[in-house]
Amino acid sequence: MAHESLIQVDENVEALQTNLLEKFDKESKTRKFGNKSFEHLVYWTAIAIALYHFITSFVGYPATHLHRSLHVGMMLVMAFVLYPATKKSSRSKMAWYDYVFSVLSMAVVVYIWSDYAGFINRMGMPNTMDVIMGTLLILLVMEASRRISGLPLVILSALFLAYGLLGNYMPSIFMHRGYTWANLVNHAFINTEGIYGTSVNVAASYIFLFILFGAVMNKSGMGQFFNDIALALAGHTKGGPAKVAVIASGFLGSINGSAVANVVTTGAFTIPLMKKTGYSDEFSGAVEASSSVGGQLLPPIMGAAAFIMAEMLGIRYSVIVVSAAIPALLYYLGILVQVQLRASKDQLMGIPKAELPKVKDVMKARGHLLIPIIFLLYMLLFSGTTVIFGAFLTIVVTILVSMIRPETRMSVKDILDAFNEGTRSVVSVAVACAVVGIIIGVVSLTGFGLNMANAIIQLGSTNLLATLVLTMVTCMILGMGLPSIPAYLITATMAAPALVQLGVPDLAAHMFVFYFAMFANITPPVALASFAAAGISGGDPMKTGLQSVKLSLAGFIVPYMFVFNTSLLLIDTSPLIALRVTFTAIVGVFLIGIAAEGFLMAKLNLLFRGLALVGAMMLITENVYQDVIGFAIVVAIFLVQKVKAKRVSVVTS
Repeated sequence: MAHESLIQVDENVEALQTNLLEKFDKESKTRKFGNKSFEHLVYWTAIAIALYHFITSFVGYPATHLHRSLHVGMMLVMAFVLYPATKKSSRSKMAWYDYVFSVLSMAVVVYIWSDYAGFINRMGMPNTMDVIMGTLLILLVMEASRRISGLPLVILSALFLAYGLLGNYMPSIFMHRGYTWANLVNHAFINTEGIYGTSVNVAASYIFLFILFGAVMNKSGMGQFFNDIALALAGHTKGGPAKVAVIASGFLGSINGSAVANVVTTGAFTIPLMKKTGYSDEFSGAVEASSSVGGQLLPPIMGAAAFIMAEMLGIRYSVIVVSAAIPALLYYLGILVQVQLRASKDQLMGIPKAELPKVKDVMKARGHLLIPIIFLLYMLLFSGTTVIFGAFLTIVVTILVSMIRPETRMSVKDILDAFNEGTRSVVSVAVACAVVGIIIGVVSLTGFGLNMANAIIQLGSTNLLATLVLTMVTCMILGMGLPSIPAYLITATMAAPALVQLGVPDLAAHMFVFYFAMFANITPPVALASFAAAGISGGDPMKTGLQSVKLSLAGFIVPYMFVFNTSLLLIDTSPLIALRVTFTAIVGVFLIGIAAEGFLMAKLNLLFRGLALVGAMMLITENVYQDVIGFAIVVAIFLVQKVKAKRVSVVTS
């Protein structure tokens, strides 16, 4: 095929991808065992774990603590098997203490399963053995988290445990009566508000199944389909390769949910194409980074945090999917607008059609892979069944659909590999959910969440905008040192209640926090997705990060839009109002892109760039009078730029 030259990469790309993943995504730095027999044992153990979650999603899960403890125990074993204790530890074999930690992890499970009735009946009155086993679980979870994600989350959980013990010595606003270690262990171990709480429950059900679905889809060749269809649809347009990166990364990111992995996977293909067309190193990397981060915001699957959000709010996941759709599309529209304007400003052309795949050829070869996604949407939105059962059936449908054509057909080995990779991908998420359970347990026990919400409101002087800014800053700071899921969980527990107290609907408050927990991946000084993209493009990492923020500018403003204008989330609104606010938001996003790039038919000076930004702000709320001002600014900028463009055209001709 004519387009094969476009998607071929040199033989060192796979090694580059592995190195970048291990450098910028600690969760990918796992062991590669030298002993083949042991590697096979780990392989089949991972498959067995996946099969447990897959089968029980159909036949039903065991009782609450039984299921959650077994899930955490299996994830801890995999963590100690796959992740070395230190940088100097062997990457090809386990140390003796790794075996000890693995055995102890399952010992906690055996303890709960062997006397489940007694364990539950002692809730609130733990005996000495309960305290010992609970302490052991806390230490194991913290050690696994340290290996996978580093020290920040471990330090934070230790600080909260110390706060639980010493609360009576805290300043008045954060003071509580103080709890004994037995109290804390009971809450973290036996109570369902701690380690075995909501976040682990979601990880053991929704998250595991959807990550497994992503692994199966990947094995069927969905990534190749996304790349090909994006090339066929947008490759020939002005600045085509950048649009290909946006479309392909958005699609893939919605399924795999990992910004850094998405950058490395699609970036190896899209970034060289963008550079070849004429985009700078930094801009090429920034397009890929900002597009990959947005995948976690894009329905139908979104990031793992979206499942936790649904559970925390007690609403159907389908409600999250519907509410998230318009803001996510606005975010991607913002990137595409800047890409288009940059291409127009720098006169960057697309790829000749002769070198691109044709839409009909791509659809003929792999178009049937869209069936599982359509089926999933039906199951989520219209079937009335549970999300878990829908996910189970979708995995089955994906495997069956892949058999339609030889290009996508999965062998038994492919299916087993997908189950193995799915389990490995869940480990980091599950451990993060478990260690955050310690923090959430202390927050719920001590009332810290309410105190924190009151403190944020006081700092914001009860002003909603000021409180939103403080919440955003909190999310960004946490996101610099924590993975996106713990960052969301912690800020949703402590900061979202402050917004709710000021009248923001629960869903809008959690969605606001969710957005900024994700954006820490592209915001300097710790912008892992941007840095990974710079590793491929060869650009300056910090400049790539700053360029990513500029490209994602709409994404930083859209959360404020849907807080002040909840119709964008389709909350308690009529179709007519939803259409109107969506239209004004689209115009606002165009203005943001114009302000960021300083171009519309001709270059804009600083005055008109500022005016464009003011116009965008006018279109944030539901206020009709402000909308009129915003549209007046749009018309004024358009007319002035049209006249200016004609003058430039006359001069150049």
